[in-house]
Amino acid sequence: MKPESCIPSKKPENVLVTGGGGFLGRAIVRRLTARGDRVRSLARNHYDALEKMGVDQVRGDLFDAAVVEKACHGRDLVFHVAAKPPPWGKYDDYYRTNVIGSRHVINACLSQNVSRLVYTSTPSVIFNGKDLAGVDESFPYPPRYNAYYPETKALAEKSIVNAAGNNLKTIILRPHEIWGPEDPHFLPRLLVRAKKLKQIGNGRNLVDTLYIDNAADAHVLAADKLKENPQLSGRIYFITQDEPIPAWDMINAILKAAGHGPVKGFLPFRSAWLMGAILEFFYRVFALPGEPPMTRFLAEAVATSHWFDISAAKKDLGYYPTVSTVEGLKRLAQWLDKHDTE
Repeated sequence: MKPESCIPSKKPENVLVTGGGGFLGRAIVRRLTARGDRVRSLARNHYDALEKMGVDQVRGDLFDAAVVEKACHGRDLVFHVAAKPPPWGKYDDYYRTNVIGSRHVINACLSQNVSRLVYTSTPSVIFNGKDLAGVDESFPYPPRYNAYYPETKALAEKSIVNAAGNNLKTIILRPHEIWGPEDPHFLPRLLVRAKKLKQIGNGRNLVDTLYIDNAADAHVLAADKLKENPQLSGRIYFITQDEPIPAWDMINAILKAAGHGPVKGFLPFRSAWLMGAILEFFYRVFALPGEPPMTRFLAEAVATSHWFDISAAKKDLGYYPTVSTVEGLKRLAQWLDKHDTE
């Protein structure tokens, strides 16, 4: 199905999307194929959905430098989307994928004469456990992290910035809390826990999120603008809905779209944070399977404000969200209704 929003390119390009079968990766692939680009995906699995779109699929791990070199061969542009996601795992696994894997992508771009690289980062690289209200890209990295995901993404982000030079132009995007139809991460986790959820904190903390179509558009815009204006190379941009909303209002809105009632009950932030610290200790020391139901990072994320000034993305990239949060929730409800009846 052709996306409603399709950003035209001046001429078709040869493009690689790492993680092309994932939530964001697939949305980017749809945009690119719809406008005529020749797309390749690098992922650990084969995806029928990508095959139907005519995507050339290379199977492999980012840790395998030879596979990454093969995937980058003959490409004009790379979207590096693949990563080990939050919230839980071993440090070595995060470092292997997010840091070493990103270095392999950089090296492959340089050796294969890829001219542009768009990297998908995250605002959590600057999260210090406190409110982040309307901050811009000048906000510094924290001195320490309490989760491996933001720590390794920050290391990768720095590598991408340092790689920006005469032979490779790079842009880093920090999309915030991507959601929408086909979400395999946040949405399923939320719905599984729907009946057990308790509000953490006072509920007045504002957050901004990002609908999946807007996230894909931002990536394609960034690639095109980088081609038009190489002076943007090495820059970082927050990407959001530009509609801050109380965090628990957003959670309740997504639950409503899925046919669930609002979150009931309350847990003070300090209690949730302490619970997360204790659970993290036991899960790591005793190598317990699965993931802790609460972590320090999760407690801080749902109880603090984190919304961002996207003026730079508007000015440099021409990014404005075309799908509002209200419209996105409507589309999500429609998709969930259809998905649940199949």
